[in-house]
Formats: sequence, structure tokens, C-alpha cells
Amino acid sequence: MSGPLNGIRVLDMTAALSGPVATQILGDMGADVVKIEPPEGDSIRDLGPARHRGMGAMFLHTNRSKRSIVLDLKLDGGRAAFMRLAQTADVLVCNTRPKAMQRLGLAYEQVAAHNPGIVYVNIVGYGQGGTHADKPAYDDLIQAAAGIASLRAPGEPARYAPVALADRVTGICAANAVLGALYHRAVSGQGQHVEVPMFESIASLVLADHMAGLTFEPPIGPPVFQRYASIRRPFQTQDGFLCMMVLTDRQWRAFFSAVGRPEIMEDPRFSKMANRTENLEALYAIVSEVLAGRGTDAWIACLEEADIPVARIETMESLLAHPHLRQTGFFATVDHPTEGRICSMTRTSTWSVTQPEPTRPTPRLGEHSREVLHEAGFSEEEVQTMFASGAVQG
Repeated sequence: MSGPLNGIRVLDMTAALSGPVATQILGDMGADVVKIEPPEGDSIRDLGPARHRGMGAMFLHTNRSKRSIVLDLKLDGGRAAFMRLAQTADVLVCNTRPKAMQRLGLAYEQVAAHNPGIVYVNIVGYGQGGTHADKPAYDDLIQAAAGIASLRAPGEPARYAPVALADRVTGICAANAVLGALYHRAVSGQGQHVEVPMFESIASLVLADHMAGLTFEPPIGPPVFQRYASIRRPFQTQDGFLCMMVLTDRQWRAFFSAVGRPEIMEDPRFSKMANRTENLEALYAIVSEVLAGRGTDAWIACLEEADIPVARIETMESLLAHPHLRQTGFFATVDHPTEGRICSMTRTSTWSVTQPEPTRPTPRLGEHSREVLHEAGFSEEEVQTMFASGAVQG
């Protein structure tokens, strides 16, 4: 292992998506991530297509670079084993409700009493200082609560983003929190508790774009940036669709010149960015009319020649064959010990010295229970006793 977190041990007490996304990032960076699962396993082990039970596609793509140990935390032996593992950990990440962790005796104060230097990151649905602190939180619920489902064109039904946006963005926020807390510990020696709430994380994401006129006290206009909410969409061509992003005055002049309508930029409604912002519906109606007159390939060639940012709409199948992703090493076909050959996404960033990359295949449920316990100093007799009691499985 040569990633930037080589030598860091992470206890991953998370399930579903937000927490596993965070800990996979840390594992790909070289951390030794020990995934602690209940006897029934992570709740998404069986989500999506699978060759074997408990190893579904979504789980495979969210839990590589980890080892799995099964602990029954309802039993004294399971909790004792957890606390002993926590004494040797640098980081603990959980997305269990704080009150449940308190009942188990595994809240931050209880863990820090045995390991003061631990970085304890708790992913929660809502920040613990508010009225919603104890409410359940799932991706769909947070997308609704943070306003994503309301951002649509007039007359269209409310809908969620077609990816688990709230879970995955919160997971990235949690990984960032771990890195910041580890840096603080490196310079100060102090561990700490960090709470990462889904609602606040996604509300911040949404409001940064859409607070708009409500940013100012008193307000100077309504909320919602209309280009994003109701106008921003692919443009229909004669034979399909294309995506185009034109922003600056120079780009708009270049666009209308390229399509043979340079006089549009003489219209005071469209000559400057501030004016265009006030007249987006009229502007985009003109663009839509123009682009409907030719095929997608012809427009892409024309717009690229004019240096206008443009892109095709890819499908899941075409993404897997995308030449750029293939050339940059984004994909790798790997031989999983039990699941056979699978397509894996290997990297999203390129480092000159400590390149992050997957360190382990996604683990089977409890695959590393014995290994992890022995590393923590448990004797074989102790391990056998825990297995016999059901406190540990694998």
C-alpha cells in the first residue's frame, strides 16, 4: 500500500451508502479500513444484480479497499471486541444514530475514554442541535427536505435526481472531514468528534446555487436560479439531443456567429450577462429554435470549430466504452476472488507520488473476522469463545 493514508487504521461502522462512500475513499487512499458489520450484513449487500448473495453490484462499487468483520454489538462480547479494536484505530466512521451508539456504549465520549486520539466521525441525518435531530434520513428524504425535488420546470412533476446524490455527496463531505481532523491531530495530537449531517450538507449545496436574491438582507429578488431549475436541459436537434454551455459575452457572440445569427447579440436583452440573466427564457427559446434545424453530429462539429463547449449525452453503456475514460485508466477489469471478472472504477485523480488506488477487493461478509481479531491481540482461545457465543461471526 502506497497511498497518502498508508498506516492509518479506520473502523468503518457504516451501512447503505453515505458512510461506505466515505470509507472507500479513505481505503483507496491507503488506509486500512475494517468494516464492522452486523450478522445480517450491510443493508445494501443484496442491492442490484449479483452472482452470489451478499455481493450485489452497488455493494461491490462502494466497499472495495476494506476488510469485513462481523460483530454482534447487541452482545457483551461483540461490544468488548469493538472497543478493543477502537483502542488501536485512528479513525472511527459511523452512520448509526447517536442515541443508538449511546445505548450500545459506543458514543464518542465512551470510545475516547479508551482512545483520546481517535477521530470519531458521525454521519447523521440532521444536525443534533435542531428539532429534526432524531428523524430518520435516507437519500430520497434528504433530496426532498433540501429542496432538490422542487427544482423543476413549471408543470413538471416533482422528482429526485436519478442518482443517490444526497448519500454520495455527504460521503464525500465525511471523507473530507476525516482528512481535516487527521491533519489537526497530526499537528496538535488531539482527537475529536465530528458530526456530518446529511440535511445541512445538501441544503448548503442547493442554497449556494439557488438562494439568489434571498442572499441579501433585505432580499433583492426571489430565490432559484431559473436556468438551473427550469431552463437548463439538453437541446433537441434534428435527430437527437446535445448539451451546450455558453456563458461569457465572447462565447455568446461566437455561438450566434457560428449559427449564422450574429444580429442576436445586438439585442439589448442579450448583449451583456446581466441582461441575459433577466431574459433567459427568451434567449433559450431562440437557441432551441436554431439547434432544431440540424443534426447532432453536424452541430457538434460546428460548435467545436467555434470553440463552444459542447458534449454528447452518454448512456451507461457508452460511458463504459468512452475512449477518454479508457485512455486515462479510469476503468480496470479485475478478478475478484469469489465474484469473477468485474469492471471496476480505479481512480478519479492522479497523484505524482502517492497515487490512490483500490487496495483490496470488496470483502465477503465476515471474511476477515479472525484475521482482524488476531491482529488486535486476541488469542485463538478468545476468538473461538467469541465465535461460539455468536458475538463474532465470519
